[in-house]
Amino acid sequence: MNPLQKALKINALFSSLSGLLIVALHQQIATVFETSNTTVFWSVGLILIYFALTIWYEIKAQRKLAIIWIIIQDYTWVLASVILILFNPFKITFIGNFIIGAIALIVLFMGINQMIALQRK
Repeated sequence: MNPLQKALKINALFSSLSGLLIVALHQQIATVFETSNTTVFWSVGLILIYFALTIWYEIKAQRKLAIIWIIIQDYTWVLASVILILFNPFKITFIGNFIIGAIALIVLFMGINQMIALQRK
């Protein structure tokens, strides 16, 4: 397995696990965020599962444009997370914002790792 495949696999595993956990625990997560709206959580979970499936495919295919698109989506996630934390339009709790920030840092590092691995390919 080359470095790009390893970087993509880390993202695929993290996204798969996150998506499955969010779908399975959407009510408990909504409680942590102090909201009664659970729809947003299971929706994000399903989107993450779909995203992970596209990454799993690219581990084998390794199409440059598709991998760039994955990296762009990772960076978009990070940007959206920063905006959510800074402006807090949904009155997310401190712990909710902390979780969003921690996940954004993980996603940022995965995006950087994938970008470096893609450049070295």
